[in-house]
Amino acid sequence: MQDPKYVKAAFSRIADRYVLTNHVLSLGTDILWRKKVGRIVAGWQPESILDVATGTGDLALELQLACPDARVTGSDFCEEMLAYAAEGGVNETIVADALAMPFEDDSYDALTVAFGLRNMADWPAALKEMRRVLKPGGHLLILDFSLPTGILRGPYRFYLNKVLPKIAGLITGEGDAYEYLAGTIEQFPSGKDMCALIETAGFTSAEAQPLTFGVASVYTATA
Repeated sequence: MQDPKYVKAAFSRIADRYVLTNHVLSLGTDILWRKKVGRIVAGWQPESILDVATGTGDLALELQLACPDARVTGSDFCEEMLAYAAEGGVNETIVADALAMPFEDDSYDALTVAFGLRNMADWPAALKEMRRVLKPGGHLLILDFSLPTGILRGPYRFYLNKVLPKIAGLITGEGDAYEYLAGTIEQFPSGKDMCALIETAGFTSAEAQPLTFGVASVYTATA
């Protein structure tokens, strides 16, 4: 679980370089991951989508393209990040804490969160809040980093903890923020553990799909 004051301050400092840094560090694969998410969500044909922890709006923008008839709302508790989302073309944005969202029960057909749940102060509470605002039968999708299994695990952990913060530090001047992010990936549940956590919050049919040898994973579930 994370310190919300530190998280908010860290993301505020890197807001203007956040997207570029992610593209460089992932060699562009984060773009492909978001496009995959867009295809999955489009298959659900939702009329309303809430993108929680939208940050600078990368996923919300992809969802607007993939689901042109849906109302897409991007929410985040970091105003600096959200300002970039609005400027970038996210149609509807709102400052909101994911642990206490200002939405009525059963408000959305689909809810997405990309690289955000991991940074929240209370994962079970955040998932329960997501379940609350989803309509019965609505869909949850989580995209986040995970640790690969097998022979790739060791080299990836070295990259994650030793290389990534240095490169990110050169780009953003905030290497400590990325040291923090590397630590959160190490702590974050994945695979069956994440599916169990999701279902404990009241969701059903939780499934995990590893991406790029398990460096990231997509989790889906039904409200």
